[in-house]
Amino acid sequence: MKWNKKFEYPASIRTSIEGKRHYEITGQKLPSVTTILSATQSPEKKAKLEEWKNRVGTQQADRIRDVSAMRGTAMHTYLEGYILGENHLDLTSIGQEAGKMANVVIQSGLKDLEEVWGSEVTLYYPGLYAGATDVVGIYDGKESIIDFKQTNKPKQAQGPGGSVG
Repeated sequence: MKWNKKFEYPASIRTSIEGKRHYEITGQKLPSVTTILSATQSPEKKAKLEEWKNRVGTQQADRIRDVSAMRGTAMHTYLEGYILGENHLDLTSIGQEAGKMANVVIQSGLKDLEEVWGSEVTLYYPGLYAGATDVVGIYDGKESIIDFKQTNKPKQAQGPGGSVG
């Protein structure tokens, strides 16, 4: 994949306002995309999550959440290293799981990444929202914004504008 520093991305500071993630950019404090998605989550989705917590118990739900977050962070670090052309090796059990997941993303999801315009960059819409994304560039011939996600249950590819892997 080719690197092309096509754009300059704004500097930002990540802050928390009333426990919600915001980005301070050009003097504006904008809610993160994640904050907006969380606030607009459907009542059905919130209820399903609560049912799951009640079914497995609060302590087990917290443990699963924490392990998943660690695995997601480790996978993200592995993928970021791949994009930047750096090697990353984490020999912990979580790191090994994350490495396997990252290799699936690399082999299946990033094989069509043709050009990278930025990695770990802040994007925003003035006055509305902001977020940090993992990769901006050309994927399968199309200008793309890519954000890495991990899951224990692989997803099916979606149509245009959807996710892959």
